[in-house]
Amino acid sequence: MTPGQGWSTTWTFYEGHWHEGNLPIMGVRDHAAWLCSSVFDGARTFEGVSPDLDLHCARVNASAETMHLKPVVSTEKWLELTRDGIKRFDKNAALYIRPMYWAERSGALLVAPDPESTKWCLSIYEAPMRTPEGFSVTLSPFRKPSLECMPVNAKAGCLYPNNARALLEANSRGFGNCVVLDLLGNVAELATANLFVGKDGAVFTPAPNGTFLNGITRQRVIKLLRDAGVSVIETALSYSDVQNADEIFSSGNYSKVMPVNRIDDRSLQPGPLYREARELYWGFAHA
Repeated sequence: MTPGQGWSTTWTFYEGHWHEGNLPIMGVRDHAAWLCSSVFDGARTFEGVSPDLDLHCARVNASAETMHLKPVVSTEKWLELTRDGIKRFDKNAALYIRPMYWAERSGALLVAPDPESTKWCLSIYEAPMRTPEGFSVTLSPFRKPSLECMPVNAKAGCLYPNNARALLEANSRGFGNCVVLDLLGNVAELATANLFVGKDGAVFTPAPNGTFLNGITRQRVIKLLRDAGVSVIETALSYSDVQNADEIFSSGNYSKVMPVNRIDDRSLQPGPLYREARELYWGFAHA
């Protein structure tokens, strides 16, 4: 199978074999296609390194359990398959690594998935790293759900339509991304990444409160900064705290560490805390 128009080079491991291209493996009767019982994770290979790959492989299994799926692939097997799949690409290609689980059949009263019908695949595809030119943000009118409302402790497909509508609304007003609040009005994260602000030489970031995923890259950046002697404070933040920050940056697996260059009508420059966080992360990744 050759990649379809618009698809980058892709290899997917499914049912014991590697397949090239955008493999059609989910049918209209599948529970996941109908009722969104899917989870995934996203790891990265870039510049010949794959930081925290083991943590991403372990997290997809934890996400599967949260969504009442059956994680039948061990972390070690995910790692083995990933290393085999990476060999199918150019040595220094920037890749996105996406292990997935989903339910094929319904369980009780159709709505719940049948764990015994859990399917899985590993998709790896070319995805160039973004250059750190920065992006603009504003406040989203949409909110993040709490753990009582949605499975925010899993990297679940059903969470992303809410992120998408927040992002598209911000895009319609000329912004690249947006700050999303939780149901109490505190800052949770950006539509596509975790959020950090710098103020008076310290870094502040929303404390995990059950409304957003405590990202692997987020945790890594916090540890690296603290080990380097930077004060990182996890706390409740208001939108005005973000508006009045000396600098703003994000962390996420897809783009790693990126600066914000505008919030509403206020321009910003990449600051020293952002630069240190990015340099520390790149140093860790290449160690």
